[in-house]
Amino acid sequence: MGAIPDVTVEGLDVSAYEVPTDQPESDGTLAWDSTTMIAVRARGGGRVGLGYTYADVSTARFIGSLLTGVVEGADALRVGETWVAMNAAIRNAGRPGLGMMAISAVDVALWDLKARLLDVPLVDLLGVAHDGVPVYGSAGFTSYSLDTLREQLAGWVERGIPRVKMKISREPLRDPERLDAARKAIGDEPELYVDANGALSRKQALEWAHRLRHEWRVSWFEEPVTSDDPEGLRLVRDGGPGGLDVAAGEYGFLLSDFRTLLDAGAVDCLQADVTRCGGITGLLQVAGLAAANQVDLSAHCAPQVSAHAFSAVLRVRHLEYFHDHVRVERMLLDGALEPRGGLLHPDRSRPGLGVELKESDAERYRVA
Repeated sequence: MGAIPDVTVEGLDVSAYEVPTDQPESDGTLAWDSTTMIAVRARGGGRVGLGYTYADVSTARFIGSLLTGVVEGADALRVGETWVAMNAAIRNAGRPGLGMMAISAVDVALWDLKARLLDVPLVDLLGVAHDGVPVYGSAGFTSYSLDTLREQLAGWVERGIPRVKMKISREPLRDPERLDAARKAIGDEPELYVDANGALSRKQALEWAHRLRHEWRVSWFEEPVTSDDPEGLRLVRDGGPGGLDVAAGEYGFLLSDFRTLLDAGAVDCLQADVTRCGGITGLLQVAGLAAANQVDLSAHCAPQVSAHAFSAVLRVRHLEYFHDHVRVERMLLDGALEPRGGLLHPDRSRPGLGVELKESDAERYRVA
């Protein structure tokens, strides 16, 4: 890896693409019919780095308004320095939420650009800890028919993915039938995970924790109550049965969000989304915090970026292979990864992330 002196970021190109879902989708607290990718391309030294997040189209305008001027002219190899400057620039606009998702997309693009300038795969630049990251198939939306639910979950298992997740708690009275169908479809051996997306009260969640483990051998209960209630998560974790891990963290934006969950003893496994928590620079801080607390870290979605970023995380548990993001990334990105043997391996034959935006295919979905 040779040094590349005096390379600056010459410009940012920002675009947004809204892709309709293949059918209506819902979880315990939300329903939607499209997924929006905010793509950022950072130019410098004859190379282009790609980053993205999944957020509202207004995120693209936010980047243009507050971040482009900070990033353009910055040293392309000093990504951490630029990350600090971006955080300072959005102080009055608000860092949690949209602000940190905007920073995440730009930060990923800058890391990708740096790796391309140095002509190395991104995972090698970050420091390889694992050849690949175990994945779990994720969707099982509450809007699905039982036939669709069975087909999707069984399909992942047939592809060699030994763990799958479904959504619950929109209509709790329907969930036993749905859980019966899921367990029968995947068989006895694969792990079954559930995600309530914070839809339950503390006592409802505690009751469901015991039912989920004893009746359907569920081993992962994600956001049984809202992540805004770390004490409620701790209640479910402490009062739930053995063998059922409580997880949360996908809506963590700032390092303090993750510290709050860990300080409360709220989770058995912490989650982080590299496209929400400040990009790769932010994720590495979260990974250190998790390791210091002896807690595993699970990757939330965005598989193309997460495969590289989490292959460098020492205490990685697994990666959420989420139906919506897998579908969008296959449609919009050339070089999208596919699991092998239940793991997602970063492409180490190409520099950077190893993916390119398929501009002609993406243009029909462009909204900004």
